[in-house]
Formats: sequence, structure tokens, C-alpha cells
Amino acid sequence: MEDVTPIHSLDDTSKPVESGEVTMSTQKLVGIFVGLIFLGVICGFILSLIPGGSKSKTTSSNIKTVVTQKSAGVKDKENFKDTATGILKEGGMDGEGNFHLERPGGKSQNVYLTSSTVDLAAYLGHKVTVWGETFSAEKAGWLMDVGAVEVLD
Repeated sequence: MEDVTPIHSLDDTSKPVESGEVTMSTQKLVGIFVGLIFLGVICGFILSLIPGGSKSKTTSSNIKTVVTQKSAGVKDKENFKDTATGILKEGGMDGEGNFHLERPGGKSQNVYLTSSTVDLAAYLGHKVTVWGETFSAEKAGWLMDVGAVEVLD
């Protein structure tokens, strides 16, 4: 039979790790995690400085968004089923919508609005026509997601 020499000694002469004692490898691992978190925060800060970096974008090739002083939103308004005209005011109804259109006939005729496409705040106080899609609402009589807006006054 051949004489076999072990690669590692089976005698463990190293000092056992006591509870609460931090080894050098644990310190390195904690340092790596802290460094990664720091790099993530720095990268997030830098990305937040890029204009338009966090805005969602529509990637459909047949929809074009146009922003001007008199109008904004999807250029082809025929894509929308619903339209409404009134004075754009801030405020929704019990959490439904961020804006509303005041129309003749009182509060019951208001159209409550939200939009992921158009910054409606730029048109506050103006008489506008909006194009969009009606959504079901629990409190508001009419809730619309606006895809295009045009100033009339």
C-alpha cells in the first residue's frame, strides 16, 4: 500500500471563535456591504439629477406627445373616447383626481381629472378642453385620465 500524505492537517490548533468575537473576514464583509450601500446612494443621487430620468415614457411608435403654450399631450386626439370643457381648478373629490373642470350647472357637473401624460398644473385657471378616458369612481360623478389638453381662452 502507498503512503498517503494528507493535504490538510486534521489537527485543529487554531483558536476557536468565542461568541461575540468579530473575525477579520466578518469585518471585511461588513465593510463591503457598507461600501455597496454608499455607492448605491451616490448613484441614485446622480441619476436623480438627470432631467427626465425618473419620468415614465410611452414607447408606442404611433403616439407622439406635443407640449406648447396652448396645448399639451398626445397629438392624435382621436385616440381618446371622452372630451370635456371647463375652467381647470386644483383639487379632486375625496382622493379621486388631482384637478377638476368647473362646468355650468354646479358641482354635480364637475369633471375630476388625473393625468400621467400632461402636467395639468400649467393650465390652472384657464378654460380648457381635455381629451382622455373615463374611469369608474366611487365618489366623483366623472373621473377622467387626461391624455391631451388645449387652452381655449
